Amino acid sequence: MARGPRFRLDSAGAAFQEGAHTAMHRTRILGGFIAGALAVLVFHQGLIFLMGKAGIGNYSAYSWAPTEPFGVPVFLSLAFWGGVWGIAWAVLAGQLKGGGGLGLALLFGAILPTLVFAAVVAPLKGIDGKIWLDPTRLVFALAVNGAWGFGTELFLRLGRGRIW
Repeated sequence: MARGPRFRLDSAGAAFQEGAHTAMHRTRILGGFIAGALAVLVFHQGLIFLMGKAGIGNYSAYSWAPTEPFGVPVFLSLAFWGGVWGIAWAVLAGQLKGGGGLGLALLFGAILPTLVFAAVVAPLKGIDGKIWLDPTRLVFALAVNGAWGFGTELFLRLGRGRIW
């Protein structure tokens, strides 16, 4: 028995063809994860490496030190969470007229992950998360996370076959 296209309602109540919408959404999620993870490895950790070579900050790039609770190297843990943030950015940018843009991606990366680290992650890990009280740490966090945001959008654009 032949079946026609299936339709569902989205969260706003608009009808959409199930296959096309969900495939696009899955592509956006997967692309966001890959772009975010790559942006950690290239832009976030790359900037930490360059800043370290310039004598700015005392953080090590591409650290193999184990993280809790699974003992995963720091840079791989950061790449995973960069992928999760990449999904958030890709979904948000997909909702914005004309996409997010490199500047907005930089701001997103600089502000939201830095805030979540300071307010949620640091207290859970017993780390002093009051980076807003230390201008050097704050500028460092904003810079490397902003570089991640910029890189994530750049990788998303490369995945769509365009850079600008």
